[in-house]
Amino acid sequence: QVQLVESGGGLVQAGGSLRLSCTASGIIFRMNVMNWYRQAPGKQRELVASISSGGSINYADSVKGRFTISRDNGKNTVSLQMNRRKPEDTAVYYCNAKHSLLTTSIYWGQGTQVTVSS
Repeated sequence: QVQLVESGGGLVQAGGSLRLSCTASGIIFRMNVMNWYRQAPGKQRELVASISSGGSINYADSVKGRFTISRDNGKNTVSLQMNRRKPEDTAVYYCNAKHSLLTTSIYWGQGTQVTVSS
């Protein structure tokens, strides 16, 4: 059974920092591209950051320079360090795993709420 469990969400003031973590089980973690998505109320889910098994990283333009994604293949975890938070960062954040070779192997976490107060 595949599980992606997020943690670290909560309320933070604008300008503050927060770190999200996602622990995966039931998948071959090192074979998966790990992603963080977010969905704000009334908006479509968007890709925030991704990190490949080899460590290649991409960020959405809106978070470049403020967010940092990292992974620990030994612990099956992916993290998202969010600095200099803005109210528009308020959303439910989802961990996502996509197998590098099997395009139908896609899994989602349950999501964690992050709220940034102005």
